[in-house]
Amino acid sequence: MAAADQHHHDLTKNFLGKELYVIHTTPVASREELDKLLPEHLAHQIKLEKQGIMFAAGPLAGEDGARIGGMVIIRADSFVAARAIADSDPYHKNGLRKYTLTRWTINEGSYGIRVNYSDQTVTIE
Repeated sequence: MAAADQHHHDLTKNFLGKELYVIHTTPVASREELDKLLPEHLAHQIKLEKQGIMFAAGPLAGEDGARIGGMVIIRADSFVAARAIADSDPYHKNGLRKYTLTRWTINEGSYGIRVNYSDQTVTIE
């Protein structure tokens, strides 16, 4: 093995390698139309969270602060399974948003959780 290949292997051998799917969703309807289905959309998101399917989700905004869509990161076994999950969103089912689907491999990064016993608060850092 060449020195560069060995160095690369040494750096990456313990990477997480966790595969998730990213749903990048953008509106194709007015805010008023989206607002009508917002409760149904949020209930769907919470259901995915409670089932352990959702890793994270939230709105995306440009530098000016204007919302430009959203991102939902899910656990799925394949693109077929991930697409079925994305298609189940009320916004997508009703044609109010379109989406793209990509696979994301988590290799590096970190997060922290602080639990305070005295007042039972949790902070994600």
